[in-house]
Amino acid sequence: MKIRRRTAAAAALLALLIPAPLLAATTATATPAAAAQAPAGAPELPAPTGRFAVGQEDLHLTDRSRTDPWAGTGPRELMVTLRYPAQGGTGRAPAPYLSTEEARLLLADRGLDKAIAPAALAATRSHARTGARPVGGRYPLIVLSPGFTVSRATLTSLAEDLASRGYVVAAVDHAYESAGTAFPGGRILTCLACGPADTPGGHQAVMGVRAKDVSFLLDRLTGRHPAWRHAGLIDTGRIAMGGHSMGGSAALSAMAADQRIRAGADLDGGLPAPYPAAGAGGRPFLLFGSAASAPGGGLNGDWSGAWPYLDGWKRWITVDGTDHFGPTDFPFLRDRFGLSDPTAPLSGSRAVELTRTYTAAFFDQHLKGKPAPVLDGPRADAPEVRFHNP
Repeated sequence: MKIRRRTAAAAALLALLIPAPLLAATTATATPAAAAQAPAGAPELPAPTGRFAVGQEDLHLTDRSRTDPWAGTGPRELMVTLRYPAQGGTGRAPAPYLSTEEARLLLADRGLDKAIAPAALAATRSHARTGARPVGGRYPLIVLSPGFTVSRATLTSLAEDLASRGYVVAAVDHAYESAGTAFPGGRILTCLACGPADTPGGHQAVMGVRAKDVSFLLDRLTGRHPAWRHAGLIDTGRIAMGGHSMGGSAALSAMAADQRIRAGADLDGGLPAPYPAAGAGGRPFLLFGSAASAPGGGLNGDWSGAWPYLDGWKRWITVDGTDHFGPTDFPFLRDRFGLSDPTAPLSGSRAVELTRTYTAAFFDQHLKGKPAPVLDGPRADAPEVRFHNP
C-alpha cells in the first residue's frame, strides 16, 4: 500500500489551510502579501476540559541498540513530549507549538510557505506549562503517534485534554518521518523515510519501525532506571496507544508486538494487509475517523478487511463533515486563520470536542474501568457521529 503524501495527505492539508478558491493556485502564484493576512494574534487551542492543570516536558531518547532504518547510520532517536496532571499555578509559560523552522518545513512540504506565515503557525498557543509540579498519584499512560510527515504537535489539543483528565500522555516524533523535527544540538531532521515509505510494503515498514520505537519508549519510561524524572506517575499496568493516520496504523502493530499495551485507538489511519496474525490479541481497539473511513468510504476502506481481526471489544466510529485531519488540531487552526473548506464543513471546535469526547471515553472505559455510554451507539446530541458494524 503506497503512502500518498502528495495526494490524500497533501490535499487534506491544502483544504485546511487555504480557502477553496485558492486551491487551484500554484505556489508560484502565492505572494508574501498572502502571509501578511495571518491574524495579528496567535491562535489559541481549546482549553483542556479535565479537572487538572497540565504540565509538559520534552524528552530526547536514543536507542543505541538499533541503527536508524532511514538514515542507515547512527542510533535511532525519538523526541517525546510528556504531559501530565499538574498543580495549578505552577510552572512556566507554555512551550512554543512549533519552532519557526519546523513550521516552515511543514508548510513548504505542501507548497504553502508563501501562503501562510510560518511564524503564525509556530506561535499557536497551547495550555500545558513547562516545569509544572505534578499532582501526586499513579496515572495510566497513553502513547500518541502522529501522522506521517507531520509533527507530534498536531495532537496537542487531544494530548492536553487527556492529561487534564488524569493521564500521562507521551506524544512521539519518530526521527526522519516528518517534514522537519527539531532535535538537540540545533539539528532539524527531515523526512528520509518518505521515499522508502512510498514503495510496495512501505506502509508496513513504517508501522513496524514505529512499533519498535514504542516498545523502546515504554522500556525507557517504565524500566528500573527510567529516563523521565516524573516516571513514578505512570501506572505500568495501564498503558494504551493511539495515533493519527500512520500513527493510528502503528497502534495495531505495536499492540501485536508488545503485550504491555492494553488498548489501542486508530484515528483515521489505514490498516493494510497483512494483518497481525494475533489481531489485537483480544484487547480493545477503537477505529475513529472521517466519513472517508466509513465502509466503502475510500480513504481507509481497508478497515473492512481489518475489522474481523479485531478480536476484542471494538468500535468503528466516523464523524460526518470532517476530513483526514479531523482528529488533529488542523481543523481548529483552519477556522482561526479565517479559512474554510467546503469538503469538511464541521467546525474545528466541534471536531476537537468530538475527538476528545470519544477518545477519552474509550480510554476511560478500558484503562480506568469507567462506564462510557457514548460508546454504546448513536446519540441525539451527536448527530455527526456514526457507528458501523459491517
